[in-house]
Amino acid sequence: MGLKFEDIQPATKQDVSVYVPYYQGAKRNALPYAIGLYKQGNLEGERHIEEGDSIPFVATWNVSMLPADLTRCRMQFDDDADLSYEITMATFEFVDFLFDVVASLRHKQPADFAKGFYRKLLRLDD
Repeated sequence: MGLKFEDIQPATKQDVSVYVPYYQGAKRNALPYAIGLYKQGNLEGERHIEEGDSIPFVATWNVSMLPADLTRCRMQFDDDADLSYEITMATFEFVDFLFDVVASLRHKQPADFAKGFYRKLLRLDD
């Protein structure tokens, strides 16, 4: 089994304070974990496919602690170079997607991004 919620090192109050203006409500409680995961710079997980097997992935990204900086995320599925995708977005936007990963881990499910992330990664909304 891959990453567990307990494996995430929560970010410091100083790191979190820079991001607080970008998020409201319950997300603020999870913010130290989302930033902690972000600071790791990588994630191994699996994408759940409806009525099929899950596909393992590795996501890697550059780490910048400024919310408005750009983060470039690269994902490779099933250890296959032909199934590699890359996306660049504002760091605060990428951290927002990591909330979903943290929620999955908190519920003892495999690490995975939400559908909205994959829509953006695959440019389905362009």
